[in-house]
Amino acid sequence: MSRDRVTWVLIDGENIDVTLGSSILGRRPQPDERPRWDRLLTFVARTWNQTARGVFLINASSGIPTTFVQALKAMDYEVVLLSGSAEDKVVDIAIERTLQALVGRSADVMLVSHDGDFLDSVAALIDGRRRVGLLAFTEFRNTGFAALTGLQKFDLEYDARVFDAPLPRIRVIPIEEFDPTTFLDA
Repeated sequence: MSRDRVTWVLIDGENIDVTLGSSILGRRPQPDERPRWDRLLTFVARTWNQTARGVFLINASSGIPTTFVQALKAMDYEVVLLSGSAEDKVVDIAIERTLQALVGRSADVMLVSHDGDFLDSVAALIDGRRRVGLLAFTEFRNTGFAALTGLQKFDLEYDARVFDAPLPRIRVIPIEEFDPTTFLDA
C-alpha cells in the first residue's frame, strides 16, 4: 500500500442516511441497517492501494451525536462538527469548500454522496493526475455524475460491501453479474 499518496474520503452522511431511510427502507434505518463506516475506509484503501483518510462531516446545529462521534473517531475518521442557521446546508457547504481546497493538492478524492450540488467541484478535480471517485447507491446518484469522464463510480452495497445484510433494493443487473441462485436459494 502506498504511503506517499493519500485518498481523502469525504462523507455526506446526512445524504446517505436520508437516501437509505426514505428511498430504500421507507423508514428510519435501525442501527444494524446502517453502513459500517470502517469497511468503507478499508474498501477505498484496498481499491486504490493507498492510505484512505476519512472525513465525516456532521451538522451539529441541534447538538452533538456523542456516541456516533466517538465511534467514528475510534475508526480514525476526522469528524467535523458544523453549525449554522436552519437555511444553511452546512455539510454541503463544508464538502464544497473541501473539494475546492483539494484542487491544489496532490491527493486522490472519494466523495460519498448522491448530491448533484458537488458536480462542478468534482469535475474540477478530474485532471488526469489524480483519481476521483464517487461512492453511492448507484440508482440514486445524481445523473450528472454519469457525464463526468474520468470519475470512478462505486456502489456502497455491492462494491464497498458496507452493510451486514442485503438491502431491499431493486436494480438493473448487468448480465455478467446475474446469478439466479440469489433468488433460487432464498
